[in-house]
Amino acid sequence: MKTGSAGTAREYAALDDAQLAACVRNGEREAFRQITQRCNQRLFRVVRGVIRDEAEAEDVVQEAYLHAYQKIGSFRGEASLATWLTRIALNEAYGRLRQRHETLNIDDMEPVAEMDNVVAFPGANEDPLRMAENAQLRRWLEGAIDALPEGFRLVYLLRDVEGCSVAETATTLELREETVKTRLHRARKQLRSALEDKVTAARGGVFEFMGARCARVTEAVMARIAVLP
Repeated sequence: MKTGSAGTAREYAALDDAQLAACVRNGEREAFRQITQRCNQRLFRVVRGVIRDEAEAEDVVQEAYLHAYQKIGSFRGEASLATWLTRIALNEAYGRLRQRHETLNIDDMEPVAEMDNVVAFPGANEDPLRMAENAQLRRWLEGAIDALPEGFRLVYLLRDVEGCSVAETATTLELREETVKTRLHRARKQLRSALEDKVTAARGGVFEFMGARCARVTEAVMARIAVLP
């Protein structure tokens, strides 16, 4: 597809991050629909990890997309679109918490030395988007994740649920890679203690944001973009 010409959904789906961003900068608003469809799940999970309220998390994700659309010219491709958007969404989420006058303590936790022979979390290499087989176990796991300290919670969601690399997680959360590894180890340990063998069956479906919910946010964002100057 040539830059500057409107594309179909299938054509946009074949584009990489830089090409999609270029299309949006060229005024092709439908290209932004593809961006939301690629990133909805991650943004919702991370924002939900901060806000811990599903309805408000959806609202925050929408606001983050609007900000991203308006400043798409600042995307330089130094990180993936998903990472760039996640940073915007996190800033929006923290801003929402500040409005609530809640105290954020993500940076208050001192990293500890990395431990040797870290035991792998059950199922850590499985597809993080597979459907959970047991809804009750998924609810238990979501509750256990919510109970984690925020710094552990966000690292766990990005690394083990979203499948991000250590480097990408560190970039997204503005942490050292060793800190990411340490927090992930400690998050896994706390969850294992809380859930034991129940975790393996449930993890893939936590804070699910697929199907109708994903489509609803995408359509809401596209409707708001349509009236922008």
